[in-house]
Amino acid sequence: MQDPNEDTEWNDILRRKGILPPKPVEPEIEDPDPEELEAKDYGTTVDDLDALLDDELDEDEEKIMQQMRESRIAALKLKASKDKFGEVKEITAQSWTQEVNQAGEDIWVIVHLYDKGVMLSNILNNHFVHLAQKYKHVKFVRGVAKQCVPNYPDKNLPTVFVYRNGTLAIQWIGGGNFGPEPKLEVVEWMLHEKTIIDSDLEEDPRKKTEDMSRFCSAKVIFIYLNYVGKGQNNE
Repeated sequence: MQDPNEDTEWNDILRRKGILPPKPVEPEIEDPDPEELEAKDYGTTVDDLDALLDDELDEDEEKIMQQMRESRIAALKLKASKDKFGEVKEITAQSWTQEVNQAGEDIWVIVHLYDKGVMLSNILNNHFVHLAQKYKHVKFVRGVAKQCVPNYPDKNLPTVFVYRNGTLAIQWIGGGNFGPEPKLEVVEWMLHEKTIIDSDLEEDPRKKTEDMSRFCSAKVIFIYLNYVGKGQNNE
């Protein structure tokens, strides 16, 4: 006797005639969507992925996690290869070429010409120490102005030169570029604007100060006009 569940032409005819019941439809099993796997929370570190890989996973998810792990390790190695500075180095005219012009391919070099007698120079020196520790892929150097450039004018201090691939890319000459007492965040933003660093600051810190100044000025004017108006009404 022929199997009624067998997939044959005769059984198909019998099903169309209603002699045999319809063949049961097997539910389709969809493959996991790689985009859905990527959207899951796999943590932010290699250790996070290692912990998840210890769990029971299906083949597709494990493959994607292994790829993510390799990508994260590669990114960490690349960052480590670039983060090789981390401090502000003192230079002179004799070491300028080696430390600045020959610093290396695609390396940003921040050069601060200063004098200890200039208050703003001391402020920037302190800020650059913190920024050098935070952005270790950027080379920060400093030098007493007249020891780096003979007869360099005091009126030009502080001066900040930015080099890349041995070429001067940016220059800030004189205190007017920074303000009388710039905060660390302001200097960080200035470097961020020039794409030298990738800061987590969302906007220019000076904008908040300017907005507050405008608000205070508007408030003073409003109070004054209100006072004058009341005086005129009393007359």
